[in-house]
Amino acid sequence: MDQSLLSYYVYRLCGAVMPLLPPRLGYAISSKIGDLAYAGSATSRENVHDNLRHLLGPQGNPGRIQEVARQIFRNQARNYYDLFRVAALSSEQIERLVTVRGWKHVEQALSAGKGLIVVTPHFGSMDIVAQMFAVRQYPVTVVAEHLRPEKLYQYVVSLRASKGINFIPIDSFLRPLFRALRKNEIIGLAADRNLTETGMLVEFFGAPALLPDGHIQLALRTGARLVLVFGMRRPDNTFEAFIEPPLALENRGDLEHDTRLGMSRLVTVLEKYIGQHPEQWVMFQPVWKLPSYLTGQ
Repeated sequence: MDQSLLSYYVYRLCGAVMPLLPPRLGYAISSKIGDLAYAGSATSRENVHDNLRHLLGPQGNPGRIQEVARQIFRNQARNYYDLFRVAALSSEQIERLVTVRGWKHVEQALSAGKGLIVVTPHFGSMDIVAQMFAVRQYPVTVVAEHLRPEKLYQYVVSLRASKGINFIPIDSFLRPLFRALRKNEIIGLAADRNLTETGMLVEFFGAPALLPDGHIQLALRTGARLVLVFGMRRPDNTFEAFIEPPLALENRGDLEHDTRLGMSRLVTVLEKYIGQHPEQWVMFQPVWKLPSYLTGQ
């Protein structure tokens, strides 16, 4: 059987079974799955180790790197449990699970009438935290990775969109984003995973990394406010969402200069949260591995 098709059936099986498990059992099983994935996924394990060496320093204690990496694998497995059960959660349950810090920044940004760009890294668990926007009746459009096969993408989207969030694949026309901002709505973009090998080379934890910059350019072009959101998992598997004040952007008419300045300010905020809580950064791609067109190799 084709591997991607097998993934689809595994997702469907998990989607049928996982919501039936009480959270205590579901998270316990997920943690064990995370340990097995750490032991068995050599490529992902090395990618996470490489990322952590940049976060914790090249001379970081190998034991510390391994322990944080194990926590990352466990947290990601817990994130999958959240994904499979999110459609079964009521709005009231989501409100009880998520504590939001800084909601006033969303309301203030939207008061300007030009829409809001919410930017988040792969940090904590956004599958439940993001539902807070829908639960509070804010129209949201999110750009998502286009998984294959197509029916796997459609199934995952059906789970994440169950409370009313709209999703569009990253490889589609992005006109809906401009349309949403013109209607003073919210759009969601990732801050740390570069799926298109385009973006801007920036200093990130002291080394060059190619990070997406489309969110900065979009804010500069449209006048929309941009805020960073971090959905942190607590030890008891409830969540705390931190909404930062709108990023201070300068629009002097030089798009490259203004984008670079905005990226520098955005990276400072990313470094603050990821540096303080590296176990929450569920990034399984090597962030500091540059594409060949930048390295000449």
